[in-house]
Amino acid sequence: MNKINIGRKYLFPIVLVALTLSFGACDKFLDKAPLDSVNTDNFWRTESDAISAINGAYQPLQWPKLYNLRIWTTDIWAGNSIVGAGGGTDGIETQDIANFVTSTDNGTALDVWRGPAPGILRCNLVLQNVPDMDIKESTKSRVLGEAYFLRASYYFILVRLFGEVPLITTPLNPGDDLRQPRASKDAIYEVIKNDFTKAIDLLPSKSTYVGADIGRANKGAAIGMLAKVYLTLGDYQKTAELCQQLEGEGFALNANYANNFNPATKNSMESLFEIQYLGKTNFSFWDNENQASWCSAFMGPRNADFVDGGYGWNQPTQEFVDAYEAGDLRKDITVFYDGCPQFDSKDYSPAFSNTGYNVRKFAVDKNVTQGAYDNNPSNFPVLRYSDILLMYAEALNETGRSQEAQATASDINSGGPLNRVRLRAGLPNISGFSQQELREKIQHERRMELAFEGHRWFDMVRTNNGQYALDFLHSIGKSNAAAKHLLLPIPQKEIDANPNLSQNPGY
Repeated sequence: MNKINIGRKYLFPIVLVALTLSFGACDKFLDKAPLDSVNTDNFWRTESDAISAINGAYQPLQWPKLYNLRIWTTDIWAGNSIVGAGGGTDGIETQDIANFVTSTDNGTALDVWRGPAPGILRCNLVLQNVPDMDIKESTKSRVLGEAYFLRASYYFILVRLFGEVPLITTPLNPGDDLRQPRASKDAIYEVIKNDFTKAIDLLPSKSTYVGADIGRANKGAAIGMLAKVYLTLGDYQKTAELCQQLEGEGFALNANYANNFNPATKNSMESLFEIQYLGKTNFSFWDNENQASWCSAFMGPRNADFVDGGYGWNQPTQEFVDAYEAGDLRKDITVFYDGCPQFDSKDYSPAFSNTGYNVRKFAVDKNVTQGAYDNNPSNFPVLRYSDILLMYAEALNETGRSQEAQATASDINSGGPLNRVRLRAGLPNISGFSQQELREKIQHERRMELAFEGHRWFDMVRTNNGQYALDFLHSIGKSNAAAKHLLLPIPQKEIDANPNLSQNPGY
């Protein structure tokens, strides 16, 4: 078990005391930079200052407003699972989105609207101040690359969930107009593409990181995220080119799918980028500053004594479980089901869940968490190499290269991108599919490979201008789902505070 070492674990510093105190209340895009509370004579001078500043820009990714809760609950919206939990109003904000009765006071919408704001502000401060610092050029380049990577990542979350949002690329100063309007999606995506491109030029390869720096944004992660941006925008040629660039960055599939979720094998060769968690800290489990992953405690079977916590969230549906092909090795790793392999020498009972199933891939046994629900050191995967291979297969298929997409793979390290992922899952090569048949097969493969990692909703809404999402949701009985639900509502609290914000259509 890793011990807490704030000096060693770069993502978890108590740094920039004045900045952090101000940022702690920064729940809106409209918060101005706290220049009046930072002694600029004593900060933005040393290499340590630059590193501390960029470390703080990572932290909002870890918070419950983003990857420690809200991002993975998008699989519930997408129909892979139900909230489950304690019943009644437990998780009602997620239930409402998943049942497509979302209102403008929805708590999830407010969380994910506000969640990226502190990270964007911290990135903007880095990008404003670090270029003029007299520090080692290699450190300066890396810190700026990280800031571009993180800012693009935050805006990519926002634009896919809300569409148009305020676009702020410099810190707002006292006297500036804080009531920023929404920018066009085109303008936001232009910043995202430019930021990731700059990050590619500035960041080192993952293999150069050692010790406490392992887990930082790297060149391969920036290439992969930019590929996902172009895939979202339907530029399949550019997506294919970027996926090909990654072949020389040293990433590969883990032989064992489970190693992507095992806290003992964090930041593995399959990982392009993941959210870092340390485990036990002095902060409350429910605080933003908490450094323990929520996944095992939240998704562990309720009343089962399998994991520390066990709140029973995110229960897979029968339809999802039925989607597994016979022999798919990922099923036993991803889902608890009646007759599944034991977990920590315990048998699973379908009585633990409303659907008869629970998510298994993030469950951490008590030997790791040492009897404390707030002590989980597991990271959360944001971008894995299997995702890149499936993006590449989709891009090849959409650019008329369907046979390359489904070329035979002799092993998981060579051959067609789709079949490499299938072979790792214990499934046979496929071949001879038409372009349309292969579209459906790749979507299916993405659903099973990346289940409960927060990708399915975004895959659904980007496909066929969202019609794929509506058709699927209607097919599983979500008759309320309509075009307006492909975006979340702008929180009414934000509109009340800023009259320059408009509401998304239909809300």
